[in-house]
Amino acid sequence: MIPYSTQEVSEADVRAVSMTLRSSHLTQGPAVERFERAIARYTGARFAVAFSSGTAALHAAYFAAGIKSGDEVIVPALTFAASANAALYVGARPVFADIDPESATIDPKDAGRKITQRTRVLAPVDYGGRPSDMRTLASIAKKRKLVLILDAAHSLGAHYRGRPVGNDADMTMFSFHPVKSITTGEGGAIVTNSATYRRKLLLFRHHGISKEPSTFVEKKHGAWYQEMQVLGYNYRLSDIQSALGESQMKRLDAHIEKRRHLAKRYRTLLRSTPHIALPPEDTREKRSAWHLYPIRLVGAYAKSRDSVFSQLRENGIGVQVHYLPVYMHQYYRRLGYKKGLCPKAEAYAASEISLPIFPSLTERDQKFVVSTLKDVLRKIRKLHD
Repeated sequence: MIPYSTQEVSEADVRAVSMTLRSSHLTQGPAVERFERAIARYTGARFAVAFSSGTAALHAAYFAAGIKSGDEVIVPALTFAASANAALYVGARPVFADIDPESATIDPKDAGRKITQRTRVLAPVDYGGRPSDMRTLASIAKKRKLVLILDAAHSLGAHYRGRPVGNDADMTMFSFHPVKSITTGEGGAIVTNSATYRRKLLLFRHHGISKEPSTFVEKKHGAWYQEMQVLGYNYRLSDIQSALGESQMKRLDAHIEKRRHLAKRYRTLLRSTPHIALPPEDTREKRSAWHLYPIRLVGAYAKSRDSVFSQLRENGIGVQVHYLPVYMHQYYRRLGYKKGLCPKAEAYAASEISLPIFPSLTERDQKFVVSTLKDVLRKIRKLHD
């Protein structure tokens, strides 16, 4: 089956991991810092802090921002559950904002309407790799004195207003799951320009334990002394994973260019296909990382989404749906969230199908995806006629 996405691991990656396995450090060593420097250098941020997953990184970001029980965090409804779950981890309440139905990123106007006296964080998500409207969101956050935390799990390698994503929020999270722009197997990172946030992030990922004497409350101890100052977690990324990530960073731009080429070809092949809506093209302001290629069935055909999905799967095409609005998951329903909160997100989710897109997708396979989709749509059309 053609997957909707998959990892790209080279012989250079294997050598980098093998060298680390033969080194003196498998974790808490120099490879982690080298990987963090590579991320910071690429994004243009002052600091990068690596974590065991993107979810762990988001959890740490909420801790670093001082979010606590009773606070509210505004997140888009159309995202992976972790974007909202991380707020729950620190006792905050996720408040769901609707989306712009063209880009599927958070609608700044709806986000602004959802702000209350309890709101502490505005947390947009770069859906599918397309940058959010960060200029407007940053203005809202500044005006309302909110911390801006960007979930850029999909958008490492994307560009916003001519710069790599990672410069426009107080903290930005990246994910290194196998289907993302680069992979460490599992992993994530926060980039930030704040030394204060960096210190808190480092503390949180290592059990809340500090080894830095300048931060100690108790001053009269030997060189062996470590001080647990907060309740943290073991959210460390290993040197083995970091060696893979550092090696992958060297090919990030090449991977993104391949994804952009595939997105352009999809648009060329599907442009005249009736009853589907294609994702927006790249512009000078927003250049997607094309983590996803989401199409939507429009009009009466939206009701046939599940049928189209199943028929594509039956033909060996591993399409996906991204996503069920978070508040429609059973856990969130038990928390009291109800259907109808974000109608645009619900409509998008009910009509969306993610087509395969990854750097090694061949032209032959991509054309097979397109021809099969067109055949399925023709069959559906006959049922409607």
